[in-house]
Amino acid sequence: MRHITAHDAPATGLRSIGDTNWHTQGACHGMDVEDADAVFFPLPRDHEAIAEAKELCGWCPVRSNCLNFALENVLKEGIWGGLTEAERRPWHDGLHQRLDYRRVTSFFLGRDVHLTEAERQVVIDHAYVRGWRPDRLATALQISHKHARDLLRQAANKVFDRDRTYGVPRPKKKRKKTAPAAGGPPPASAPGTQQPAARPAASTPAHASLGKAA
Repeated sequence: MRHITAHDAPATGLRSIGDTNWHTQGACHGMDVEDADAVFFPLPRDHEAIAEAKELCGWCPVRSNCLNFALENVLKEGIWGGLTEAERRPWHDGLHQRLDYRRVTSFFLGRDVHLTEAERQVVIDHAYVRGWRPDRLATALQISHKHARDLLRQAANKVFDRDRTYGVPRPKKKRKKTAPAAGGPPPASAPGTQQPAARPAASTPAHASLGKAA
């Protein structure tokens, strides 16, 4: 099983099995082993030791990394990431449904992240959108070529079913406006409108008096 907890570490060409370089940045780094056990593995009702551990974890810069390490390695005893055993129990139960896009981003940057089921599905969907080949996905997820091909096919079918269900808007075609030809018929008027009838101009006789009303 592959694990990682230092998500902000720069990506390298090496893919480690258990990345624990965050240990040296912890607030508890350098403590005596016996003192650390007394503080972070107290008795359930030792409230003073629990409060001391929570206070120390409160200003630890890698508290989230410590919590991830405990969850991914199923460490249900002791205080990790500032949470007791009872406080971490819901996290352990719902770990397979956790979706952290920082972990997904770390995976695409080359980190060896132990993905949950939800995060793994996001990686597969993004791999399909990015046009990954099955061999590339197989190498990234450490699965067989056939399995990677089936996963990409399932992602394609999911996109196809979504488009078929909700429909894909088609781009509207722009109609070109054509100028009427010289001497041709006038353009058709919009429906519901009437064009005024053209009346012939009355001819005035040459001998008619222009100063008298008719």
